[in-house]
Amino acid sequence: MYKIFIFAGIAALGNAIFVYGQRSAAVSPNPYLYMTAAISVCLIMFITATLISNGGQRASYMSNNMLPIIIGGVGFFITFVGFYLMYSRVGANSYMVYACLSILTTSVGVGMIIFREPFNHYHLIAMIFAILAVCFFGYGQFRLNN
Repeated sequence: MYKIFIFAGIAALGNAIFVYGQRSAAVSPNPYLYMTAAISVCLIMFITATLISNGGQRASYMSNNMLPIIIGGVGFFITFVGFYLMYSRVGANSYMVYACLSILTTSVGVGMIIFREPFNHYHLIAMIFAILAVCFFGYGQFRLNN
């Protein structure tokens, strides 16, 4: 169980750094400019890590996994465009809605439905709380605007 928190913590830290970078940047009339530059830096870091990392058969891995790689790339593109629009137009506090919706789309849609990962009543309770969090966030935003 501790591995979940360590790995999720690393991802959360990276996401917080990403959001800080995006919120610090000026809004561009071209919504792809910031993302292209940020992803280029990320790509250089990934290429460097890939070249440093041990393990052979890179070409074999790539050819055997081309469709999932393409699907993942499309997912990254959609996610990053959504992030840019969300953070530049709404703000960092909107991440709460994204996180809760991700629980439903990723944990339920991909994990439980597509890959048939284990599910119990505690997971159901957690999803109900996630839905309630989105509802309370929406109500909070409504109260701020009125």
